[in-house]
Amino acid sequence: LHLPLRRRRFLPPVRCLQKSQPSLLRHLTSKLKATGPITVAEYMREVLTNPVAGYYVRNNMLGPDGDFITSPEISQIFGELLGVWIISEWMGAGRPKQLQLVELGPGKGSLASDVLRVFSQLRSVLGETSVSLHLVEVSPALSLIQAQNLTRDCSQEAVSEDELVYRRGTTAAGLPVFWYRRLDDVPAGFSICVAHEFFDALPIHKFQRTQKGWREVMVDIDPDKPDKLRFVVAPSPTMASSTLIQADERRDHVEVCAEGGSVVQQLSRRITEDGGAALIADYGHDGTKTDTFRSFKGHQLHDVLSNPGSADLTADVDFSYLRRKAGGGVACLGPVSQRTFLKNMGIDTRMQVNISIRSKTIYSQDMFVSRVFYLESQRTTFLYTASGDLRRKNHRLKSAISAEKVYKVSDLVFN
Repeated sequence: LHLPLRRRRFLPPVRCLQKSQPSLLRHLTSKLKATGPITVAEYMREVLTNPVAGYYVRNNMLGPDGDFITSPEISQIFGELLGVWIISEWMGAGRPKQLQLVELGPGKGSLASDVLRVFSQLRSVLGETSVSLHLVEVSPALSLIQAQNLTRDCSQEAVSEDELVYRRGTTAAGLPVFWYRRLDDVPAGFSICVAHEFFDALPIHKFQRTQKGWREVMVDIDPDKPDKLRFVVAPSPTMASSTLIQADERRDHVEVCAEGGSVVQQLSRRITEDGGAALIADYGHDGTKTDTFRSFKGHQLHDVLSNPGSADLTADVDFSYLRRKAGGGVACLGPVSQRTFLKNMGIDTRMQVNISIRSKTIYSQDMFVSRVFYLESQRTTFLYTASGDLRRKNHRLKSAISAEKVYKVSDLVFN
């Protein structure tokens, strides 16, 4: 079985694994002995975000010394083109006096940094607009790295854990930056939201069609190996299997990310009430795939139930589900391949500029181009914007995709 690498991955330090992994496994087995089998969603939530030993909470998993590398870590061009798209959406919305850039799961802050660089270059276009950056991040370790990359020493942590903003700072250009644990805590206002490789890490429910109907796949202790975990099928319907499966579903195995649907509903509500747009870029499909739940460790596929907390867990995003959850208050477009989106945003023009100043570029053109083509069949981009005057709004959205007008903006940035 050949699966393209989701990201470039590296093995975490052995010392860290030896110290923390048994505690998380013991926690899970104790929980299973007390409550019985748990859902895959609950298992993922514990493994990735457990406040003591969760993978995202305790690890710096990004970069050559971590477990994976994402597009913004490969080249600044990805973030620059998103910056152009954000400016285009803001202009198309009538240049609101307030612009909140909201990023879900901002990694090391590289993407936000690249976008803000474009904002600085287009300061004359933004004029007196009040621009602010709002980061939704659950990892304390990553929030520190983001603060260092975005604000240097100009950030401070909240005194009380009850404060909605748990960290705040200021960039070198004077833009305010705020950190939150939940999207709901981000203040209302015109916002452009970006979620890059965020939804694929949200917990999923797994369901299997049986002769008795749909049953949920659960995680339990292996009776033959008490220190190991295994998958089991629930003997009777669960609340999730009774409510999350579409009546006309034809697949025999389905994964549903209810939490992802909730996040999309929050985004849709914000856009409907305050205006704005959102872009979701992730590995995914349009309601066609079945079993995509997997784990990666050291460049290799890894048993999702082995050594919980030592490796990344992920599942492809079902964009058809997100589209249904978005509702009728927003206009949806996509998914389209990320390659198509970036080409229509002017990446070829940007690459020509990159060639002319190659000596100033960290990564060579050949390296980045190979990454673009690799992403073509694996990562999709899904974006939506507020409805209202749908003819005008849809034209604005389509023009951003077709790059009919963003070239005018990109000329200011890249030429």
